[in-house]
Amino acid sequence: MRTLKTCLRRLYSHIPESRVDKALCSMTRIIPVDSAVYRTESGEAQAAADILRSGGIVALPTDTIYGVAALAQNSESVEKLYRLKRRDAGKPIAICVHDADEISRWAQVSIPKKLLHHLFPGAVTAVFQRTRELNPNLNPLTPLVGVRVPNSNFIRQVTRCCGEPLALTSANVSSEMSTLSIQEFQALWPHLDAVFDGGNLGLDGFNREGSTVVNFSIPGPFEIIRRGCAFQETKELLGGFQLLEI
Repeated sequence: MRTLKTCLRRLYSHIPESRVDKALCSMTRIIPVDSAVYRTESGEAQAAADILRSGGIVALPTDTIYGVAALAQNSESVEKLYRLKRRDAGKPIAICVHDADEISRWAQVSIPKKLLHHLFPGAVTAVFQRTRELNPNLNPLTPLVGVRVPNSNFIRQVTRCCGEPLALTSANVSSEMSTLSIQEFQALWPHLDAVFDGGNLGLDGFNREGSTVVNFSIPGPFEIIRRGCAFQETKELLGGFQLLEI
């Protein structure tokens, strides 16, 4: 699908880009994801993993907002993700893993294991020093990496099927509003290999704040980088572990 879309863009380069994008929207695979697929190794999760392993980019629901994902260890896929977001390499992209025990492979965990398992799965992005195993072309200008384990069975199934982390960022162009339905990022559809539709996320709009981002890269204290939608419970949890806030 990616190759076909690229060829069509070149073939119809004389036509206004907006008209070409509108036509390509109708070619994007929209795959419904509902409660019936939240079982082990759902076909939809496997389909997403197959696309990602082939170098594609997909949009999918998380526990907060819609995200777009690529394989973090695939440098070409990561570059596509940066282009899609119109984002330079100085603005980091988080990774998503399927459970808390997987984090230490990609990041230098500096908090107690018990705390890690209280934070995840959940609407939190934890920032740590990265390990050498993580793709150096992902966030090449920083030694840090943000890690997510969303409280969403579907995206964790996808990550498990891939067998490696996803590079995960919000389904919008950088600096634009985050999205709670697939219609809100329809302008991105022509650039995606599939859109997994989980319906409207957070009807009250609170989820639009995204995950709470906490910096644990310095052992001992923590720093709230973004309040996000899990701010209060996260701060109370960290206080219970007697961590000091910077």
